[in-house]
Amino acid sequence: MLSIAVLFLVSFRIPQNLMKIQAGGPYDNDTAYKEKAGELSLGKQSAVNSSAKTQGFNAIFETTGANGVKLNARAVSFVKDYMDKEGNNLEKMKTWGQPYFNTIDNVLVKCNLPKELKYLAVIESELKSTATSWVGAVGPWQLMPATARLLGLKVNSKVDERKNYQKSTQAAAQHLKDLYTEFGDWLLVIAAYNCGAGNVYSAIRKSGSRNFWKLQYHLPTESRNHVKKFIATHYIFEGQGGLTTLTKQEIEEQLGASAGLIRKLNQDEIDNMQSQNISGKYFSEIVARNILMDTEEFNRYNPAFDKLMANSSVYELKLPSDKMSLFVANKYQILNESVQYFLTAASDLNSSKTIASRK
Repeated sequence: MLSIAVLFLVSFRIPQNLMKIQAGGPYDNDTAYKEKAGELSLGKQSAVNSSAKTQGFNAIFETTGANGVKLNARAVSFVKDYMDKEGNNLEKMKTWGQPYFNTIDNVLVKCNLPKELKYLAVIESELKSTATSWVGAVGPWQLMPATARLLGLKVNSKVDERKNYQKSTQAAAQHLKDLYTEFGDWLLVIAAYNCGAGNVYSAIRKSGSRNFWKLQYHLPTESRNHVKKFIATHYIFEGQGGLTTLTKQEIEEQLGASAGLIRKLNQDEIDNMQSQNISGKYFSEIVARNILMDTEEFNRYNPAFDKLMANSSVYELKLPSDKMSLFVANKYQILNESVQYFLTAASDLNSSKTIASRK
């Protein structure tokens, strides 16, 4: 698997019309002194927050987002500058790109991947099926001919399935899944998608670390900025970071060790799975009981559910189709029971503290 990944990942390239990032260019703002300043200023970010109104995105640099995800200090300068340059165009894409995002989302969900990976297609091609780089990468996911064929796409004088949103996304999803199996870290996956797994392994070896923020300067400039473009785009579209904007270590520290794992589901389970965004204080045991599902089985579809629900305003619930139907039919009852559970737990905790203080 490793040798195959190295072979075809080295052929990835950014389209020529998107190759804006060069040393000293408008987005090369992650110099050592700026990163050091960012590290020292984490405690002072409230000042940044109060003045950050870039392209209408207020309070985007909160130390902790609504879902508990923190923007790494080394990314703040880059993200802000990228929003200055690209925020307006990307804001417009939220509207005209919705049909394409819907297609991509459906494929990523079926492949058991975070939907936010769709922002990789944004920075690769601006969602254009006709995008072509000077080295021959084509389509929304900018696949090279040999890579596309290895992933099962037809590329010949008559047919080029790299331009097909559905099929090219399926191919890219397989790439991303293979890379995640290899690196277990979404930022390294994004880097490898751009410059190849071989360059990422070289950076790991030279830096002695698997942390993107420590190894980044051993990557090509284009590739390390590619990762930061992805992070910035995620913040512009989502208003906050997420699993795919964090290193493996950051995920474990902020969201729990199991949060970044790809759900361990077989293909039949994935094909029969439905997804729905939910908000509110749901509790896994109560959800599972109401949809007649074993709690352990529920958590297999939704790892770290309780921790992520506690730290996030929105959660992407995934369930078998029949269980999702039960959830939708009973969601308000489930939410009410969950809220009552938390209120009772809080009351019991306060009572225990009161009794303890009287002893």
